[in-house]
Amino acid sequence: MIKFIPMKPRKSAALLLFIGVAYLSGASDRDAWEIVGNIGVYGLVGTAAAVPVYTGDWEGLKQAIFSVASASAAGLAGKAVIDAERPDGSGHDSFPSNHTANAFAAATMLTLRYGREFALPAYGIAALTGVARVEADKHYWKDVAAGAAIGLIAGWIFTRSFSENIHIAGWAGMRRAGITVSIQD
Repeated sequence: MIKFIPMKPRKSAALLLFIGVAYLSGASDRDAWEIVGNIGVYGLVGTAAAVPVYTGDWEGLKQAIFSVASASAAGLAGKAVIDAERPDGSGHDSFPSNHTANAFAAATMLTLRYGREFALPAYGIAALTGVARVEADKHYWKDVAAGAAIGLIAGWIFTRSFSENIHIAGWAGMRRAGITVSIQD
């Protein structure tokens, strides 16, 4: 039997965001933003793999791998097909943002698999990753938006809830439509 040990993702996300903000307060150049973007994506992808391993949830690990790998493959395919110059002129592989695609795939997997406790910190870091890519002059906003959409879709396709009792809380639009979802213990 697999026992799920509740984790406190907000503390680790808060620490990561604090480190990013502290780093940026000392340096606001493109290199600093690029480092923040890298920390965000690698941290989220690492967390999406580490949480299932830590909890013994091997199905969750498989879902994390499929979510991130498919987002990455779609992003790389887009880069190969679409000739879009980067804002800094460093190449013609700007569209879509693969960093953002991977970050949003990992955030979506964590949220759908383990519940809404992961949503705010994971999506906050994924959004920070996208902002960092724009501020580092590696992508335009449209590249980041496309990467986020790719990641969200990949996460939704490959992730199933860890437990029947884990549901994602509805947003206002869902509530108005009469759809009720909640976390049940």
